[in-house]
Amino acid sequence: MLGKFRQAGMDAQADSWVSSGQNMNISPDQLQQVFGSGALNDIASQLGVSQNQAGSAVSQMLPELINQLTPQGQVTTESNDSIAEALESLSRSAGR
Repeated sequence: MLGKFRQAGMDAQADSWVSSGQNMNISPDQLQQVFGSGALNDIASQLGVSQNQAGSAVSQMLPELINQLTPQGQVTTESNDSIAEALESLSRSAGR
């Protein structure tokens, strides 16, 4: 999951979320670059909001979510799985 951000040239942001320092922000446009517009459209339609609103909400929540799932400042197999599970859970709950 964090690899997607690194592949998109957002190493600094991803690393800041994992480290014990302050989390760097990410914009809805950057999220779209990483996940594609289809993913944000799906979340937006499930929530009944615009794509901009969905992107804004996810961009605010994602850094803190990853930060909480990597409390030792390191990505382990377990924390990477937890991040993926949390995002999957978010997607499922958004569909309710």
